[in-house]
Amino acid sequence: MSNSFEPVTVLVTGAGGPAGVAVIRRLRSDGHRVVAVDCDPSAVGLRLADDSLVGPRSKDPGFVETLIDAANNRGVDAIISTVAEELGVLSDAQDSFTAAGIAHWFPSRSAVDTCVDKWLFAQTLSGTTVPVPATGLSFDGVPGPWIVKPRFGRGSRDVFSVEDPKDFPWVLARVPEPIVQTRLPGREFTADGLVAPTGELWGCVPRWRTETKAGISTKGETFLHAGINALVEETARAVGLTGPICLQGFLDDDQLGLVEVNPRFSGGLPLSLASGCDLVGQYLGVMLGQPVDLGRLTSRSGVIMLRYFEEVIEG
Repeated sequence: MSNSFEPVTVLVTGAGGPAGVAVIRRLRSDGHRVVAVDCDPSAVGLRLADDSLVGPRSKDPGFVETLIDAANNRGVDAIISTVAEELGVLSDAQDSFTAAGIAHWFPSRSAVDTCVDKWLFAQTLSGTTVPVPATGLSFDGVPGPWIVKPRFGRGSRDVFSVEDPKDFPWVLARVPEPIVQTRLPGREFTADGLVAPTGELWGCVPRWRTETKAGISTKGETFLHAGINALVEETARAVGLTGPICLQGFLDDDQLGLVEVNPRFSGGLPLSLASGCDLVGQYLGVMLGQPVDLGRLTSRSGVIMLRYFEEVIEG
């Protein structure tokens, strides 16, 4: 086991997504017992855990109560959420989890709201030195070429690249609550990190998004870049985010540009873990009262991930 503390039972939400699956697999490989939760009965992560539960969505009034009841009935010690949209609800209910004796580390409601709302995020960062693209609710005043995306989107759904302004009416009609941004030049990267409760960056793994499908990295390679580490920390401080962070941006020669930040573990997490950065273990350890081990939050460059399908067959 890679951790310095005894195995515990962890409840993991979002078991159907790539981040949830990655967290489940890492925890189990470290010797922990995992209770997986998802609103979709067919979520694959429910099959990969030691125990599972089909629960309501975070918008359901009984969401928090269901999680706490499940945790109490299954001997859960800690909870890890891998769904950005539910983190605000969980943050509001921190006292309930504390009273139930369930270890947790949720970001603040304001940080979650800022990350989930891409327009609010752009507005928040525009007054800082963080390099973000020009952003508007229409293309007026936003230099091209452009990217049009949903204000509250996820997984690269309904994202369009626009070269000719004549295409805007067609594109805007197909994107829910659209925002318009200047398309950044350079090579796309993601950085997975863990931010201390006090705001400093404990660990960070930049990785190239060599190939993506449905917004998830399917081919990637880790690299080292001090400027990206500084960018992650500055961005986290600007939005007040602590805990797991997933930043996406572009590197053009030596110029950095930030696109968005997720307040959770990423779908490409397995590559960051394979590079030697124990993001999941240290996150869990700190919420259980263990001191952070910064030596376990370093990474190696040049580690390559090539993803393939794997099946779970039932019936």
